[in-house]
Amino acid sequence: MRALVVEDDCVSSQFLSDSLTCFGYEVTTATNGREALDLVRTGEYRIVISDWEMPEMCGDELCRQIRSRNWSGYIYIMLVTYFDGIDRVVQGLRAGADDFLSKPYHPDELRIRLRVAERILALESRDVLLFAMAKLTESRDVETGMHLDRIREYSRILAVELSGWDKHRDEIDGEYINLLYLTMPLHDIGKVGIPDSILLKPGPLTPEEFEIMKRHTTIGGDTLQAVTKAHPEARYLSMARDIALTHHERFDGSGYPLGLRGTDIPLCGRIAALADVYDALTTRRVYKDKMTHAQARAIIVAESGTHFDPDIVKVFLATEDEMVRIGHLMDQVRPALPVSMVVPDAATTFA
Repeated sequence: MRALVVEDDCVSSQFLSDSLTCFGYEVTTATNGREALDLVRTGEYRIVISDWEMPEMCGDELCRQIRSRNWSGYIYIMLVTYFDGIDRVVQGLRAGADDFLSKPYHPDELRIRLRVAERILALESRDVLLFAMAKLTESRDVETGMHLDRIREYSRILAVELSGWDKHRDEIDGEYINLLYLTMPLHDIGKVGIPDSILLKPGPLTPEEFEIMKRHTTIGGDTLQAVTKAHPEARYLSMARDIALTHHERFDGSGYPLGLRGTDIPLCGRIAALADVYDALTTRRVYKDKMTHAQARAIIVAESGTHFDPDIVKVFLATEDEMVRIGHLMDQVRPALPVSMVVPDAATTFA
């Protein structure tokens, strides 16, 4: 992420710049508010750290100028000043500052405050972006909407149960589960790049067509990687990328697109793999009737250690009653489509 440091004192400017660079930011410096405002207009900076007392345009006036304009994204502003009492704090907040850093300060304090800034910037666009991208996938397939709803519910059930295991407790917390739920609907985002003649074909795919269908994993992964690179503060996009790219990998290494094996497959991808296949098996498709839970259960158990992570299969067995309940609830929300309206999900290995 790029940050703009606005400071007329060269020693203070260098200290701030070195600290930010150490934290992983790309840093640009300006010596006054007017110069800084010109740089902000380029749209390249989401974080501005400005001294209060500067020539030409002081920090609080820079805040007012930034807040008076419409930008494509929110700009987080931190003012750095010697603390002069509550009046200055109120003045800065009224001008539009998000935070204050009092001189002298420790780099660790700066780092913590920047983490707050990153969380706020990520939250600004997260839900809107995820909703828009999921809707883009849904627009290509009349059955996708309920599939997205079911797979994220199934994934959350599995993740919650898995979070109680000692070996996964450090990785799966409340934030992880929330991000998994939010990003799971993007697992098939790459299908927007698959031709309709294949995506909407009313029947099984030929081997040649299936090879094209398999590309939805790399299309989705590459697309989300590009967005992740452009917005590194939005860490949830990394999970979305991993899910899109790896939800068709298999635990024994025979999956696609990378042929990853075992725990080389991200945990979110391993969870998505089971949830995706369970939904494919237990829903009606144009070329098959839906299976009962017992039939799907038998297939998943048989594929433990080959297709699926054995730990996630054990979690599935521990939560199967809840999985069945959620599946029935979804059917009641929107009845299954008639055969003539259902399109195949040929991207699953059980298609």
